Amino acid sequence: MADLKAPLFSADGASIGEVSLDVTVFGLEPNIPVMHQVVTAQMAGARSGSASTKTRAEVRGGGRKPWRQKGLGRARHGSIRAPQWTGGGVAFGPKPRDYGQRTPKKMKRLALRGALSARASESEVKVIDAFDWATPKTKLAKSLLGSIEAGRKILVVLGAGDGVAERSFRNLPNVMTCNTGHLTTYDVLWAETIVFTSQTLGTLSGLEKFDVSEDDFVRESASSAKAEEVKEDSTSESSLPVDDEGGEG
Repeated sequence: MADLKAPLFSADGASIGEVSLDVTVFGLEPNIPVMHQVVTAQMAGARSGSASTKTRAEVRGGGRKPWRQKGLGRARHGSIRAPQWTGGGVAFGPKPRDYGQRTPKKMKRLALRGALSARASESEVKVIDAFDWATPKTKLAKSLLGSIEAGRKILVVLGAGDGVAERSFRNLPNVMTCNTGHLTTYDVLWAETIVFTSQTLGTLSGLEKFDVSEDDFVRESASSAKAEEVKEDSTSESSLPVDDEGGEG
């Protein structure tokens, strides 16, 4: 497989070379059906599901039969709150519900890497060496995006120490920022250009295990994993039977 490259820029937009892209992340053949299913599930999970209508049993009034059953030449009715009446209840109307869909972690991983591979194949992956801006300035961010010839919609993937850069980009229209732990297929496909830093690009390539939620990717930190192991060990020790003399049975 050919070596994938992405242009490397300084924080002021000057070209300083190229960086290699991990082929396991940026060199895959995009799986369109999987990407479609993952994006659909993510958009469904973002729905509030709060739409609600009243049935004929919940609408106020209508307790008395409007007129007698026979003898008037009119259609028979039992309540003025039936669905066919003005002001009546709604038949089969929406009720509050959860639109979330369960998507396997492997599918989310494959969809994200397929989306990143699609942008890499279009030469729309840019890398900034590091953001060394002292103070947040929107003018610096706008100048940088112009210098690297970014597209109309840009996704900037930042690290934990890039707070100044995040505040510099947030006032620009059609620019979205996120960290590597919350990079989603929808965000990548929404953007025309993906901008990484050297740190976030290396972090993304080194991710092997994800703790994936229903709407995004969350990296499982080593400290939390270690803490979980310690917790399990302590639980197994405490479950051992203890004899009357205080020793383990």
